[in-house]
Amino acid sequence: MRHLIALCLAAVLATPALADPAAWAREWPVTDFTRTTIPDWSEVISGGPPRDGIPAIDAPVFLPVAEEGRLADIEPVMTLEITGEAPRAYPIRYLMWHEIVNDTVGGIPVAVTFCPLCNSGVTFDRRLDGAVLSFGVSGKLRHSDMVMYDRETESWWQQATGEGVVGVHSGTPLTKLPGFMESWAQFRDRNPGGLVMDQPAGFTRDYGRNPYVGYDSSARPFLFSGEMPPHGIDPLARVVRVGERAWPLERLATAGEIGEAGVNLSWAAGQASALDTARIAEGRDVGSVRVRDGAGQDLVHDVMFAFAFHAFWPDGEWMLGE
Repeated sequence: MRHLIALCLAAVLATPALADPAAWAREWPVTDFTRTTIPDWSEVISGGPPRDGIPAIDAPVFLPVAEEGRLADIEPVMTLEITGEAPRAYPIRYLMWHEIVNDTVGGIPVAVTFCPLCNSGVTFDRRLDGAVLSFGVSGKLRHSDMVMYDRETESWWQQATGEGVVGVHSGTPLTKLPGFMESWAQFRDRNPGGLVMDQPAGFTRDYGRNPYVGYDSSARPFLFSGEMPPHGIDPLARVVRVGERAWPLERLATAGEIGEAGVNLSWAAGQASALDTARIAEGRDVGSVRVRDGAGQDLVHDVMFAFAFHAFWPDGEWMLGE
C-alpha cells in the first residue's frame, strides 16, 4: 500500500503541470497534439514513472514448458495461441513490472500488454497500414489505464481499448488478438509442447512480488477520479468484457458457464489474483475465464475492473442476469 500512496502523491503533485499539451510537447516533440480523441486533457495524468520508466520488453526469450521451474502452479500468465505455432505464455510476474512485451509469433508482430491498475490484459497485432509498430510505456495514465506510445510516430494509445488517442494515429484502432489469462498449471498441462517467456535479463526487479498489495480489495481505484460503476457494483470487482458488454466475474464463477448474446463464457478455479498479497503466487484464487463463440473459437475479451469498463464504455451493457 505504501508504494501506491507514493505513486498517488507523485501523480497528484504532477497533474497541474502535466495536464497541458504545451508542457508535454517538451517531452514529446514528435507527437502531434493537435490530433486527439481525448475530450478533456485533465483526464491524462502522470503515473509516477517517466516515459520508459517502466521498460517494455523487446525480443523476449522463451523456454520450453518443461524447463520452467520458477512459476507456482496458480500464478497467472497471458496465453497466446496462434495456429501453427507453439502456444506462448507470458507470466504476469514479468508483465507487472514491464507492462508491454513486443514479440513476433508466426510472422505476426504482437504486443502483449497488462495494466495493473485496471487488471486489463490485452494482446494486439502491431501491424498498421503496412507498417510495424513497437510500443513503450508513456508514463501517463487516463482513467487509471496505461497510455502506451508507438516509437515510430510517438502517437499515444489507450491500452484498455487499443485505440490511438493522441497523434497521427488518433482515432485508429489496433487489431486485438484472442489472448487470455489463465494459471501457469492450466497452460502447462494443456500445452506440454508450449513455450513460456523467460525472466527478462538486465533488470533489477523483484519478479514475483506484487507492488500493489491489497489493491483489488480496495474501496476505490488509485489515480482515478471518474464516475463509479452503476448497479451497486464494486469499482474493483472483476468483469469479463466482450465488446461493449460486461459480465460480472462473480456471476460467472457462481454459474460456472454462461451462454448469452452469442457468447459462451466458462470459469474454472485455479488462478491467483496478481493484485492481492505481497507474493503473486500466494494471491487468492479468482479463477480463469475462457470466452468462445458458438463454433468454439476463442473470442477477444478482457477481465478488467468494473470502474475501467464504465470509464471507457459508459454506455456499455451490464450483463447481470435475472
